[in-house]
Amino acid sequence: MAKLLDFGFENIDLWRSEEMQLVQLMIPAESAHDTVAALGDIGLLQFKDLNTEKSAFQRTYANQVKRCDEMARKLRFFTEQVEKAGLKIAQHPTWERTISVDELEAKLEDMEREVLEVNSNNERLQRSHAELEELQVLLERAGQFFDAARAQAARDALPASSAVVPAPSQDFSSPLLGDARDREGGGAAFVDHAKAGRLGFVAGLVSAERLSGFERLLFRATRGNMFLRTTPVGRVQDPASGERMEKVVFVVFFAGERARTKIMKICEAFGANRYPFPEEVARQHQMHAEVTARLRELSTTIDAGDLHRTTVLQGAATNLDQWTTLVRREKAVYHTLNKFSLDTSRKVLVAEAWVPAEARARVAETLRAAAEASHNTGVSAVLQPMHAGGEAPPTYFATNKFTACFQNIVSAYGVARYREVNPTVFTIMTFPFLFAVMFGDFGHGFLMLLFAAVLLWNEKKMSKMQLDDMTVMAFGGRYCILLMAIFSIFTGALYNEFFSIPMSLFGTTHFECYVGGKPSDVDDLRACGHAGGKIVLPPGAGPYPFGVDPAWRGTKTELPYLNSMKMKMSIVMGVLHMNLGILMSLFNNQYFRDRLSTWAEFVPQVIFLNSLFGYLVFLIIYKWVSGSIADLYHVLIYMFLQPGNVDEAGAIIPGQAGLQVVLLLAAFVAVPCMLFPKPLILNARYKAAMAAHGYDHLAGSHSDAEHGGDHSHGGGGDHGGHFDFGEVFVHQMIHTIEFVLGAVSNTASYLRLWALSLAHSQLSAVFYDRVLMAAVQSGSVAGMVVGFFVWACATLGVLMVMESLSAFLHAMRLHWVEFQNKFYRGDGYQFTPFTFDAHDKEEH
Repeated sequence: MAKLLDFGFENIDLWRSEEMQLVQLMIPAESAHDTVAALGDIGLLQFKDLNTEKSAFQRTYANQVKRCDEMARKLRFFTEQVEKAGLKIAQHPTWERTISVDELEAKLEDMEREVLEVNSNNERLQRSHAELEELQVLLERAGQFFDAARAQAARDALPASSAVVPAPSQDFSSPLLGDARDREGGGAAFVDHAKAGRLGFVAGLVSAERLSGFERLLFRATRGNMFLRTTPVGRVQDPASGERMEKVVFVVFFAGERARTKIMKICEAFGANRYPFPEEVARQHQMHAEVTARLRELSTTIDAGDLHRTTVLQGAATNLDQWTTLVRREKAVYHTLNKFSLDTSRKVLVAEAWVPAEARARVAETLRAAAEASHNTGVSAVLQPMHAGGEAPPTYFATNKFTACFQNIVSAYGVARYREVNPTVFTIMTFPFLFAVMFGDFGHGFLMLLFAAVLLWNEKKMSKMQLDDMTVMAFGGRYCILLMAIFSIFTGALYNEFFSIPMSLFGTTHFECYVGGKPSDVDDLRACGHAGGKIVLPPGAGPYPFGVDPAWRGTKTELPYLNSMKMKMSIVMGVLHMNLGILMSLFNNQYFRDRLSTWAEFVPQVIFLNSLFGYLVFLIIYKWVSGSIADLYHVLIYMFLQPGNVDEAGAIIPGQAGLQVVLLLAAFVAVPCMLFPKPLILNARYKAAMAAHGYDHLAGSHSDAEHGGDHSHGGGGDHGGHFDFGEVFVHQMIHTIEFVLGAVSNTASYLRLWALSLAHSQLSAVFYDRVLMAAVQSGSVAGMVVGFFVWACATLGVLMVMESLSAFLHAMRLHWVEFQNKFYRGDGYQFTPFTFDAHDKEEH
């Protein structure tokens, strides 16, 4: 049987996962760091965690991980500062160690302290600068209030009397109450200070958006006993937030200390900044000059601080990428070291890891090179194989840039069990082909080919770029898109469709229009019926050499003909695809030496599927070859309703009635053969194993090596294992029911190939006839341009994007459900070696 099934698949790298080996490493503690770093460079070991019972804080290298986290925090701080300063971080294509971790830690500590100090000083200076700017604006605008008031008072006083206009230097502490009736002779003003009230005022700036609420609350709090003057000053920097915002200068006049207290609290609540404002005009000018000089000094100081900060950050930006990589690598090394266990002497670290068997020699060479390069000790780490002890190894496939996409499609359903057959070998061809069956169009395939060509042409450049999620998916599947495009062009040539337009790549049709038994000169075969003729294939003329004959296009029988052809083609492809899946289970059984599953599952499954649907495929192909006009629906229905009876409408082959009876009996017998033998045989094996073990125990024998093969064969478990016949029987019953019902539903599921192909073709025809050709027939140049634009947008948006995505998802479903469930377990776990490359990708 093994020689019969030897098709050379075992020589294909992707046929099965790489053979894995569990090894133990004993590494001297002094050179453990350098050794693990060297192993991270080659990325071939998946270390097991030997300290699962310990928390992260109880592990040996918890302090070193904490140090790395702290350095990573500082590097993130510097990255934010560099980006905030508008500087560019230098990118290094290759990483080189130019500084030790201890030196980097000390350098980052000093730089962080320096940058924090500079930032603190800069913030303090910026706040002072903003406050002085507001005070300068206040002195200018509030001074205008009082100057205008003095001028208005002077103008009001002159016509009423010959009173002397107060000098500009008049003390603002003088009463503002009183009128002309209080003045007596000599033009001097005499006021009774005992009866006059003194007005106070508060000046400052408030946000323009809060002014209305600020004014209302002042009015209510003072019950209207206040006078508010405001003027907008535009956008100024707020001292508290550092942001520029619209502000307003205000001056509030009031009487009494209670009013002052209320106004102060309201200013604090609304975030209004209050500033001292002198009453004397001379003092105002003096303060304005002092503020202006102070602003110039602060601007000079701030510019010097910014220059120093930029110099420090430029030095950090040059090495930030290298330092980040160093810290990330150090943290990864210590995380890995925390998985190791210490021996009793605490001088040797013990590790267990999975490694591909073919890579073991390279790992040993790396350990030897790391020991020679280590300055701490010249002792090399010890690498020795271990017995897995029943633990399932991880699954690892060595893929390249071409096969990685297809492997990811398969692994998205589930990671393959260790050493089981990998569906990717066939998926590389069947997936793009089934996609093309649904998407087949020569023109659409050519557009997809152009898109794949762009991705491949820019492969090197795009692989180094930071791409968004959608572009990453398209770029990762560039070779899958390439194959889908090529197959779509092929199926488009078969369907004879180019944007729904029939092609004549292989010549014109061989059909001719005969009128009265003689060839006519009718050029358009669609007009043959109107001319009283009949379309026939002349004697000696063969069928169209490749694909669908263009004569079918535009006829009344086009859609029924294409539907019949594509529906039957879908069933043929589906049954062949499912048979391939069942055959893959045989390869698994042969490799794992599970003869019981071969006879109790594979053989009945093949008989059941092909007795019903394999027979249907045979009838379809025979009907195509022989030209029979029998109705296959009629044949298949009456095969079950009236076994052994075939009427004239369903007769296709000689001896059909007896053959159908035999096939029905074989299908019915296959069902109990799938259900009963395997659980019963496993139960018998388990009882025999337990009886043999009991005899050995009574005889005092503790050696069970001679029984190991029998106990494990067929899933019976060892003699110490648990076997529940009811559970096994129920599992087998579910598996049988799933296959029997799935044989029907899966076959029907492949009809989606016909449905989506029909939908794609009809949508393309609608866009062509109702949009593009309608615009051409309008005779308007503008209408043609608009029509072509709408047709191009519909083709790209609906057919090239939405329809391609739909066909992709349906092809994925056919592989996951209809194909892979026949043999694929998908319950393994991925081989994830410790490698610095993975950490670099996660960072970017």
